[in-house]
Amino acid sequence: MPPVSVDLNADLGEGFGVWTLGDDEAMLDIVTSANVACGFHAGDPAGLLRVCRAAAGRGVRIGAQVSYRDLAGFGRRFIDVDPAELTAEVIYQIGALSALAAAAGTAVSYVKPHGALYNTIVTHEPQARAVAAAVHAVNPALPVLGLAGSVFFEQARGHGLRTVAEAFADRAYRPDGQLVSRREPGAVLHDPAEIAARVLTMITAGRVTAADGTDIAISAESVCVHGDSPGAVRIASAVRDRLVGAGVRPAPFS
Repeated sequence: MPPVSVDLNADLGEGFGVWTLGDDEAMLDIVTSANVACGFHAGDPAGLLRVCRAAAGRGVRIGAQVSYRDLAGFGRRFIDVDPAELTAEVIYQIGALSALAAAAGTAVSYVKPHGALYNTIVTHEPQARAVAAAVHAVNPALPVLGLAGSVFFEQARGHGLRTVAEAFADRAYRPDGQLVSRREPGAVLHDPAEIAARVLTMITAGRVTAADGTDIAISAESVCVHGDSPGAVRIASAVRDRLVGAGVRPAPFS
């Protein structure tokens, strides 16, 4: 039997000043959770407040998308930051977005690392521990989104945090279950129908075809559609429609 519901999330609030990235308003009509930038990889306070208000008005859950301090690189470059410093920076980011969310009449409901930080803490124990410690220090009740089987999930559970396994609609997977690097060809998928069918298989069958053609097991309580991908709104709509057509209801995980 397929699951009754699944969360759909997207990265939002990633514009900066006069620079706009993605269609946040349209995505908020589709997803059930919004991973909102916290100013370290993208986003400015006025824009982030607008996204929080728009999410609150639609009943979409807000997550703090914490990152390395890397505006120039959009948070997609590894930084060999001291773990104690990383803990403080993650605490700072959650705190900043929490204040904006409160001003919008809502709250931060979960935490999801972004970009290079997300990928690094799949295997990098000191940084994984630093991020988990930061979330626990702010609010031990906050769930964390991440990759099933990651070191980050081990550290999060060690801190008593709830872990929420995430799958990526539009990203290619390696045979070991990690994501194909964006530097490699074929790392990002673009065909809405293909992506929607792939997500349905992930959710109903618990598997996905990796880049080498092998089928691998996958666990997902939440599915991410990147808001900055070309055609993101069409892709997200196709995914939602395909799931609903199969009897899977989009709903927040928490």
